[in-house]
Amino acid sequence: MDGGIARGRVLVVDDDPAIRRSLERGLRLAGFAVALAEGGRPALDRMGAEPADVVVLDISMPDVDGIQVCRTLRADGNDVPVLMLSALDETADRIAGLQAGGDDYLVKPFALQELVLRLEALLRRRPPRATDVVRVGPLELDPAARAARLGGEPLSLTRREFELLEVLARNTGIVLTRDQLLDRVWGYDFEVRTDAVDTFVSYLRRKLEGGGRARCIHTVRGVGFVLRCDDDGSGRG
Repeated sequence: MDGGIARGRVLVVDDDPAIRRSLERGLRLAGFAVALAEGGRPALDRMGAEPADVVVLDISMPDVDGIQVCRTLRADGNDVPVLMLSALDETADRIAGLQAGGDDYLVKPFALQELVLRLEALLRRRPPRATDVVRVGPLELDPAARAARLGGEPLSLTRREFELLEVLARNTGIVLTRDQLLDRVWGYDFEVRTDAVDTFVSYLRRKLEGGGRARCIHTVRGVGFVLRCDDDGSGRG
């Protein structure tokens, strides 16, 4: 089983498609939710629309370089942890990245395991804030208040239902196995049976699909579950 919900959502920013694909695959396998941006401007747009928990940011990009992206984030008051990537092992580059507001620095090429460990360390240093709200289409979760809304209407959820929905929402579009969900929601409580996941998914479906709404939590046969919701709450696609 992987390390759980604390791994969070990573935005990978690099203009090299091969590096983006490689990091996306490796970080997903390591248990992260991954978003991609092919340059500095798309990264800033993405952060404005869908904030990440941590950013992997290449320094050398043709549109807006990583140094400027980091400066812009900090000027806007965004304190998201940023790990800078560079092909140049130069002290001046490391200093420039850290002065711009970067939190860590890694030189290419690097081992994926080292990147994962560094990201985990950055996430541990940043505890969840009361302002952290998870939004997926019409679904909105406020972990600090344990409050959920669907299409603007409040959802009445038990503690376990909320925790399960939060895990699915933080990993929207990613298929999570029953074992992963057991680990992330129930922890290492081996008294809990695997079918508890199916039972609580059925509870959530009744509440999410009320009023004629289509399915948001989808079963992937032989694998597990994935949450996908359209903006209009239809759940199609």
